[in-house]
Amino acid sequence: QVQLVESGGGLVQPGGSLRLSCAASGSIFSIYTMGWYRQVPTNERELVAITTSGTSGPNTRYTDSVKGRFTISRDIAKNTVYLQMNSLKPEDTAVYYCNMNVRRSSADYIGNYWGQGTQVTVSS
Repeated sequence: QVQLVESGGGLVQPGGSLRLSCAASGSIFSIYTMGWYRQVPTNERELVAITTSGTSGPNTRYTDSVKGRFTISRDIAKNTVYLQMNSLKPEDTAVYYCNMNVRRSSADYIGNYWGQGTQVTVSS
């Protein structure tokens, strides 16, 4: 099995920063995509940022509302993805989930895995 464990959420004032981390453990052969999603109770889960393996390096994509403020990065050796969140706004308040597409062995299919979620609250 593969487990994703998130950390780094919390309460921050508007304009502040937080860094989320998500580490994958278990049976891992390779990881293809790493992403962050967020959800508030009244909305569907939305993509925040995603990074995928590319032939010339990782490719990243962000939802428009976080461009220029959030940065996704990955440490392949640690099977970890990060989300640096700067200039936080109250509308960034949500539960943040990490997501990865992982192949557990060379003969296995690619599975999709979710973390348990971490609360981010932006409030004065």
